[in-house]
Amino acid sequence: MSESVPVRCPACRCERLYAVPAWPCACGTTVTLVLDGAAPPAVVVHRAWAEEWITLRCPRCARPAQWPRPELGCPCGTVLRLPVTEAAPVDADSGSPDTAPTARPALPRAGRPPHPPTIRTARDAVTATVLYLRSLGFRDIRRADQRPTAGIGLAAPGLLAQVDPSARPASLRDVECLWLTAMTESARCVYLSLAGYADDARAGADRLGVPLFVLDLTGTPRPVNPAAGTLDTDGA
Repeated sequence: MSESVPVRCPACRCERLYAVPAWPCACGTTVTLVLDGAAPPAVVVHRAWAEEWITLRCPRCARPAQWPRPELGCPCGTVLRLPVTEAAPVDADSGSPDTAPTARPALPRAGRPPHPPTIRTARDAVTATVLYLRSLGFRDIRRADQRPTAGIGLAAPGLLAQVDPSARPASLRDVECLWLTAMTESARCVYLSLAGYADDARAGADRLGVPLFVLDLTGTPRPVNPAAGTLDTDGA
């Protein structure tokens, strides 16, 4: 279980519980961020991609990695960015920070990242996608250089991913444009949609070999075509 910490909203002064997420490092360690209880949360007014991520070293292998910066949406409408001090390993049995530097097995390539976020915002969809792609073995995930036809583009070495958090099913044009962009960069591609796909989009993806996933509201990507099933099973 992930740790829940109280956070007081500076706008409405109400206290909310925030479940601190845990993420997989490339070394196989599951880590959780340590929030700075002495610093107040910041109100998010304007967004910039560089501010959406925080770089910390894994407490076991000391490898630096970028993690989504923790945020909490208050029911009053305020979005809070939570201060972080460090990352700590999580003990698989107790769910609490583990201080013993024991070796851990590699994560399974089954597309099941630890503690995916509940999808409430487009940022949640991006976070869930990043965690899923990391669990498959993709590293150095960043914002894609080219903006996709819909949603948000992510890139990793040898991969382009498109995350579509809109309420409309992805179209055939969306899938074909992602495939063409990936072809020009000699990369694989994957599409993740919150609202699913039009019938011709699914047929086109099957023809082009584009893996299609649906992100359910629990943050879990579900394969919807054979290419996605293969990726979910085999990983990167």
